[in-house]
Amino acid sequence: MMKIVALSAAALVACTNAAALQENFGEGWEDRWVQSTTKEGLGKFVADEAGGIKTSEDAKFYGMSTKFDTFSNEGKKLIVQFRVKHGQNIDCGGGYVKVFPSSDDLAAMDMESYNLMFGPDICGPGTRKVHVIFEYKGKQLQNKKSIACKFDEASHLYTLIVSPDNTYEVQIDGKKEDGGSLYEDFDFLKPKEINNPETSKPADWVDETQIDDPEDTKPEDWVTEKQIVDPEAEQPEDWDEEMDGEWEAPTIDNPEYKGDFKAKRIDNPEYKGEWVHDQVANPEFEEDAAVYDYADFGAVAFDLWQVKSGSTFDNLLITTDEAEMTAAQEEFTKTSEAEAAAKKAEDDAKAKEEEAKKAEAETASEDADEEGDEEGDEGADDEEPKKDEL
Repeated sequence: MMKIVALSAAALVACTNAAALQENFGEGWEDRWVQSTTKEGLGKFVADEAGGIKTSEDAKFYGMSTKFDTFSNEGKKLIVQFRVKHGQNIDCGGGYVKVFPSSDDLAAMDMESYNLMFGPDICGPGTRKVHVIFEYKGKQLQNKKSIACKFDEASHLYTLIVSPDNTYEVQIDGKKEDGGSLYEDFDFLKPKEINNPETSKPADWVDETQIDDPEDTKPEDWVTEKQIVDPEAEQPEDWDEEMDGEWEAPTIDNPEYKGDFKAKRIDNPEYKGEWVHDQVANPEFEEDAAVYDYADFGAVAFDLWQVKSGSTFDNLLITTDEAEMTAAQEEFTKTSEAEAAAKKAEDDAKAKEEEAKKAEAETASEDADEEGDEEGDEGADDEEPKKDEL
């Protein structure tokens, strides 16, 4: 069994300890996390012997949360980071977390009333994306971009950084995958200007750039008939109208057919250009210079569906300190390298085993061939005297 070394608690304690949450799912993690009661028949998270926790039941919803000291990210960078490993070669299921305002009753917490949702989501080849969703004034704002996630069986570290300059960044394995402006990539604000409701395009406005040439008319000899009666067809001599009905000559493609006539196109002398609706200030627009800012963070949850279980989660970090993020990423690099080395050793061992089996099969086949040749030679010796007798 391949063993993976998870981020150690000691390594995280060595950080500046500004994190709201550092969860490595060590001893007692079951006491820190609460199963949701808002859905029935939820799947069970179990400890992964290689580190972290993993989903254990197929075709199940999972809902589990924990709380931390409430905080606001005003004037600070908000960082959400965690490791996920789809060791089951996931075909359809989530691998994300949801971060919530503080809650007095985690079990009854509405899993759809989160501040933000972040992480990979996979369902077949059509959905392989990193969700970045923010709640704003009662609406969940989806990212306009489609950020690709990893869908192999290795561990990957997902990081979301939300900054006070109203930008965000998504990292995978410590490297920037995408990011940008919260204003541009999400519909936090309504447009500053809208089409003037008092105006509309004039009825006589001409925006057709080209027209048919009125002087280009169809020639009199233009043939539009696609098929004609075959002039060479003759009624068979044995045709009996009483038995066969009235004879009709078959039709053939008309060799003179020229297709539908289309007049040539010319520039429209009446063209006025593309009509542009004039803009006016949007009365519903409200400026917000800090859409990044949330007054209350206090809980985090795994709320997801998986068709095939076996996803491992670990090294969950919620902080405002980049040093803690960097330290965790450095530890992950060691974990990832160890995992890759263990996987290579496992693959090499399997390859050697397959080669040994192949060689053994070839040897057995060669032995069988030699035995058959020997039996054939013995049979030939037995027949020799018969030839002498002849």
